[in-house]
Amino acid sequence: MKKTSRGVVLAHAIAAFLVCATGAVAAQEYPARTIQLIVPFPPGGPTDIVGRLVAQRLSDGLGRPVVVENRPGAGGTVGSTAAAKAAPDGYTLLFGSTSTLAIAPSLYKNLPYDPRTAFAPISLVSRGAIVLAINSAVPATTLAEFIAEARRSPGKLAYASAGSGTPPHLAAEFFKSVAGVDLLHVPYKGGAQALTDVASGQTQAIFEGLVTLAPQIRAGRIRALAISGERRDPSLADVPTFAQAGLPQYDAYFWSGLVAPAGTSADIIQRLNAVLVQSLDRGDVREGFEKQGLQTSGSSPQSFGAFIASEVERWARVAKASGAQLD
Repeated sequence: MKKTSRGVVLAHAIAAFLVCATGAVAAQEYPARTIQLIVPFPPGGPTDIVGRLVAQRLSDGLGRPVVVENRPGAGGTVGSTAAAKAAPDGYTLLFGSTSTLAIAPSLYKNLPYDPRTAFAPISLVSRGAIVLAINSAVPATTLAEFIAEARRSPGKLAYASAGSGTPPHLAAEFFKSVAGVDLLHVPYKGGAQALTDVASGQTQAIFEGLVTLAPQIRAGRIRALAISGERRDPSLADVPTFAQAGLPQYDAYFWSGLVAPAGTSADIIQRLNAVLVQSLDRGDVREGFEKQGLQTSGSSPQSFGAFIASEVERWARVAKASGAQLD
């Protein structure tokens, strides 16, 4: 029995060694072919634009093509599910976002993946500030005045969003909870019509990204009251941060990040992380992101994993308070 046991242990040890050795060789040879980057939203949108910037930088750093495949549907969960089920070999990656890696678990009862366990985090990629803007006819020129107006008329001021369960919707619900106000939610089938109706006065407020709002702000149709983040944006130098405007509890922003299917080799994850973080630190890359109203935010795989977990918990609280659910 002892000999048999020793033989079994030795066999297991040899097998484990061979698996590790094979993984190490595979990582050294990686990438040997084209890499697919799934962007779970339609072409031309904000996520797609940034995803393609990431794909190009990865391709430059790895010396292999990184091809974007758009797989939209169900708020980004169709493409994210496909990525979660892909082989963990480093040749299928997912460009994730607040919607797919943080908010989705709170909105879909039968979501096929858990962002905290279905993926191997690679790096946070970007953060984007959220701006609260109102129609110019609303009698408020500061955040404090807007909050006071909302408290005087609970439920009468309406905010528009790109749809129920979208980041702008939950960003507004988070604002309601920390500011102690009641705003009416008017969901649209996309951000363009939502913004148009705020500019025309059909609705009174909107919580959106800077690039989306900038043309209407410059035209004077809407008025920016506050922007999230630690500092003001140079393009809106006269617009205070929420903290500067008296609401430091409001800390919300859009973000994106790169992940691979769970089980992907740690060596491959580290390789991808090194290439991505190095590229995000380049001046021209930072400028490209800034044109989209974003800040580059490279991180370690470990810190990104912890960040995803914390964001899932945070937006779960907001979604529960709002009652938002999509199935």
